[in-house]
Amino acid sequence: MECIQQFTHSLFPIPFYGKNFKTSTNTPLQTIPIILLHPTRKPNCRPKNSYLSPTFNVNLKPQRNYSATSTARAGWFLGMGEKKQNLPDIVKAGDPVLYEPAREVPLEEIGSERIQKIVDDMVNLMRKAPGVGLAAPQIGVPLKIIVLEDTKEYISYAPKEVTKAQERRPFDLLVILNPKLKKKGNKTALYFEGCLSVDGFRAVVERYLEVEVTGFDRDGRPIKIDASGWQARILQHECDHLDGSLYVDKMVPRTFRTVENLELPLSAGSPKLGDR
Repeated sequence: MECIQQFTHSLFPIPFYGKNFKTSTNTPLQTIPIILLHPTRKPNCRPKNSYLSPTFNVNLKPQRNYSATSTARAGWFLGMGEKKQNLPDIVKAGDPVLYEPAREVPLEEIGSERIQKIVDDMVNLMRKAPGVGLAAPQIGVPLKIIVLEDTKEYISYAPKEVTKAQERRPFDLLVILNPKLKKKGNKTALYFEGCLSVDGFRAVVERYLEVEVTGFDRDGRPIKIDASGWQARILQHECDHLDGSLYVDKMVPRTFRTVENLELPLSAGSPKLGDR
């Protein structure tokens, strides 16, 4: 799930550098090859730090390399220094990997170096975006892995009355492999959602208020999460990715809009936001 910079009806945090630093428009762009996975494409090469197993195919895809991003400059300003990370691109809407069911991770592979590398990249990319959730298909990996995290800092960017209505509370990083989700009760709520794979747009989606998710953590231990409110929404959003579905497949069509128009009133015939 993506972060947005509007407060009213907002679901996600705004990046702190977006408020205090200007992004350079004079930075030259360079393209470097990056490997994205997709089972229907023929192999071209095998990179040194690939996620690949012998059953996966690959293709080369260019990645923009920003040599001086606003995030890096903000990190330098705060004394954190600039640490380069070779992270994959986020796959955008239209790529077939986003519309095909993901495969389960074999239990014997959960602790492998390949799976751990995928998890690490997902967590780092989610935080860099920033976002509150990410699914493996969003980095071109057709496996059932999701990561999610919501922090006090992220939540602080939204008005308290909004986060209270959304039942949005901070929670620590969750890494779930082979998640299985089931609803708990029939109560639902309608709020705007965004997605890192669908840049610049938002729409209202109806989600269950309470869910249960079972699966395995990154070390192969069984886990169970009973979630409500905003955490339940994030879990449903990310699990949809594993089924080959985007939020636009479940949105209220008349509410679809650009981020710039997020504050505009809902059109006639649109449902009221909030619990149902």
